[in-house]
Amino acid sequence: MKLIYRILYRLSIALLLVLGIWGAFFYLTVIDEINDETDDSLEDYSEIIIRKALTGQELPSRSNGSNNTYYLNPVSEEYARIHKKIRYSDEMIYIEEKEETEPARILKTIVRDKEENYFELTVCIPTIEKEDLQEAILSWIVFLYITLLLTILLINIWVFYRSMRPLYHLLHWLDHYTIGSSTLPPANRTKITEFRKLNEAVRQSAERNEQIFQQQKQFIGNAAHEIQTPLAICQNRLEMLMNRDNIPEEELEELIKTHQTLEHIVKLNKSLLFLFKIDNGQFQENQEMELNSIILKLAEDFQEAYAYKNIRLNIIEEAHPKLRINETLITALISNLLKNAYIHNNPDGVIEIRISSESLLFSNTGTEETLDEQHIFERFYQGKKKQEHSTGLGLSIVHSIARFYHLPIRYFFNGRHNFEIGLHPNHLIPGK
Repeated sequence: MKLIYRILYRLSIALLLVLGIWGAFFYLTVIDEINDETDDSLEDYSEIIIRKALTGQELPSRSNGSNNTYYLNPVSEEYARIHKKIRYSDEMIYIEEKEETEPARILKTIVRDKEENYFELTVCIPTIEKEDLQEAILSWIVFLYITLLLTILLINIWVFYRSMRPLYHLLHWLDHYTIGSSTLPPANRTKITEFRKLNEAVRQSAERNEQIFQQQKQFIGNAAHEIQTPLAICQNRLEMLMNRDNIPEEELEELIKTHQTLEHIVKLNKSLLFLFKIDNGQFQENQEMELNSIILKLAEDFQEAYAYKNIRLNIIEEAHPKLRINETLITALISNLLKNAYIHNNPDGVIEIRISSESLLFSNTGTEETLDEQHIFERFYQGKKKQEHSTGLGLSIVHSIARFYHLPIRYFFNGRHNFEIGLHPNHLIPGK
């Protein structure tokens, strides 16, 4: 989850709780105030009636034109004793003038006259207007608090994006940064100290990584070049020894094994040197080439090896895409995929090459379990089943060439091992 969404989520929950509690408190306070005003009116009205009743004055009309009404009924001493002196309640009463039932606020109180007689005074004030007011208050509170919540969230979103813009610029650069590109983080002009420090730390780290990367590339390149000559000398000397007469059979076997080991080292050195040249962009000469003809020619070269393990090769030509690409690199890419499909295949296995306008797919039988998608293109990765004559650099070379031309490459397993290379035209311009 993105930071902005997490912040908004937590802020929304907090604001809903705070505003909800505050809104409920405000509403209840307002309603309580309205009830107090109504109760005060009831008490004033009841006092007038009680005073006139006790002094023998004429009682007011049971209706004063405002729908207020009262009832004065005699009750027993026992009834008066068990009931509170003043009681409030909300009930439905019948309004004779309107001939309808309406909600009302009711006050009931016990009155005792000079003759020790007890009466119960009931005073009613219709509250239909009060309920309308309560509904209006509730509606406005809900509307105002929702508006307030949305306003606060929108302001926070705007403030967040304005404040976090330098961070998003840096994240965008990190998403597209690849070591060896020699591009430094953007100069974020911000007054926020933390972001300035972060940007500077990332810049320094990128510079150190680039420096280390260049040193490693230079070392590998120099080492590969320097090793070539001694390896060639060793090979020649071994071949001279092997061609001598009267060499004991045991010594000849050891020389053959040593020569095979040396050949493996030579192949490994050549592969490392080739990777070094790709990483340094030394293959800039491109020409228009038909992919199908290259695959057919290279597949023919592998036919003898495939026949040795009785491997069946199927080439499905759905299209004839033409690529503007370096001949050496495209040859190396296809050759390594063909070699990989052969080395890691089973006897009597199948290799299928599907050529379409959008992709190039190599599919082969082999082990019944998927390979590690995260590490399969790493250098010297050979999985659980290591091959004796494999350098572990074939797929790494394929990946480097694909990356050089910005061609998407992926591995997936569906009963067969599949390597798919995208051929979108936008990906055919080599990187600089």
